[in-house]
Amino acid sequence: MSLVERIEREGPKKLLAIDGGGIRGVLALEVLQGIEDLLKAKSGRPDFRLADYFDYIAGTSTGGIIAAGLSIGMSVGQILAFYQEAGAQMFVKANLLRRLRHKFEDEPLAAKLREVFTADTTLGSEKLQTLLLLVMRNATTDSPWPISNNPYARYNARTRDDCNLGLPLWQLIRASTAAPTYFPPEVVMLSPGTAKERGFVFVDGGVTMYNNPAFQMFLMATLDRYWSAKPEARWRTGADRMLIVSVGTGTSPAARQGLDPDEMNLLFNASTIPSALMFAALNEQDLLCRVFGDCRAGEAIDREVGDLVGSAGPLQQGQKLFTYLRYNAELTREGLDALGCHDIAPETVQKLDSIDGIPNLRRVGKSVAETKVLEGHFDGFIAS
Repeated sequence: MSLVERIEREGPKKLLAIDGGGIRGVLALEVLQGIEDLLKAKSGRPDFRLADYFDYIAGTSTGGIIAAGLSIGMSVGQILAFYQEAGAQMFVKANLLRRLRHKFEDEPLAAKLREVFTADTTLGSEKLQTLLLLVMRNATTDSPWPISNNPYARYNARTRDDCNLGLPLWQLIRASTAAPTYFPPEVVMLSPGTAKERGFVFVDGGVTMYNNPAFQMFLMATLDRYWSAKPEARWRTGADRMLIVSVGTGTSPAARQGLDPDEMNLLFNASTIPSALMFAALNEQDLLCRVFGDCRAGEAIDREVGDLVGSAGPLQQGQKLFTYLRYNAELTREGLDALGCHDIAPETVQKLDSIDGIPNLRRVGKSVAETKVLEGHFDGFIAS
């Protein structure tokens, strides 16, 4: 089935979003493994992949790596192996002079992305079996840049000199992972080989409001302006017509209890602002999804609104635009204890670049999958 045929076929649409979060992406992968196992068992197919089930997959930063891998038909296990084997290569310390600008080198990660996705695979490649959304920030224009392979999108027209579908997939993923202070930015050339050729500087999509890209993905699936070439093909809303599954990479609220204000110098802010922005952004997207969607799964957002499961929301007559599932873990002492991970120290799993924390992150993700991912959450969206 071609991508166009998949976009336009009848039946409920299933969408998947994966947060940013550095090496904590392995936590999300273990949750996704639980989802893949559940859906594979229901499908009866030994070769089942999440790309067979989800019609649209979105990711920011490390979530972009995972989303792109799933979209080309990789199994969760294959992507986990990539993180396990290449994790150390993703975070190679920059030399002392460069460390004043960024903590890690970019070429090792870029090389691994070119190896996995191949240098000649573009955003418009037929290798992509689903709609794919990657989020980055265009530092040149000071704007968020969510980009998809939707063939009906305005800037995906093949007749355009600046058609986004011709951009290298690996480079877009690399741009989405270019977290400020962690990695150098990525320069992407638009309209290459033409008089309009121009380079744009991109950084991590986590420093936009879309570190959790779930609600932005919903908008890009349903808003007519994102389907300008064929607006009637956009997806219809309804709790029985659309499922959105959002998977996080762990949060760590109150990770700095007892912080002294005098500690908040320039270096402190430079190293902590990216994660602070990511946390705020993912909460906002999650809240929007729970308000406008029929939330079946998710931990409490805060003490005031709770988890919003069964909430009526602001739409008339309690109408909901989609069904929504949110899976994540709180990486505090209390949160880890609740998952049965009593022996895991919070500081070993909270950092975005803690390679040594991979085994513990996997344990946390497995616990989330075992205790929170339930078959009943997918009722109405699994063919009998």
